[in-house]
Amino acid sequence: MNRLEIKASFASIDDTGAISGIAWPYNSGPDRMGDIIEKNAFTFPSKLPMLFSHDPEMPVGVWDEIVETAAGLQVKGRLLVNDVVRAREVRALVQAGAVTGLSIGYSVNKAIGRKGGGRTIQKLELVEVSLVAIPMHPGARVTSAKSASDLLAIADAINRAALAFNQQGS
Repeated sequence: MNRLEIKASFASIDDTGAISGIAWPYNSGPDRMGDIIEKNAFTFPSKLPMLFSHDPEMPVGVWDEIVETAAGLQVKGRLLVNDVVRAREVRALVQAGAVTGLSIGYSVNKAIGRKGGGRTIQKLELVEVSLVAIPMHPGARVTSAKSASDLLAIADAINRAALAFNQQGS
């Protein structure tokens, strides 16, 4: 019997809702349940739903790009901030650092138990990737969330430094 499993990672986001992250990091040890997912174990469609906290009643966006790299399963997508109120709330939570993880929901097709607990998962079907506060895998994180406020803070710092420099020269 296949089960839906939940694992985690981290993402980043910008004001338009664009977000990216590592949904499952390779070569980083097991998750909190002792499971390891092998490289090339994932099968997935070209797009996946983006949920908040694995709640099927809370889709907040879509993952448009899912790629296995040497680092792990990388995802890029977009929160539907112009159309879904909860997506705007989730974007604010990510930007504030309250939600920093990604977690995958999947069905196991092939796995081997390991001594000491946990499994080595060799084949699975990915069914969703969620934004979460606490990921199952400590290395599963949002990696890019650009923000206009970040850019404004940088511009402000540059302006303060230029002003201080000019005041010293006067």
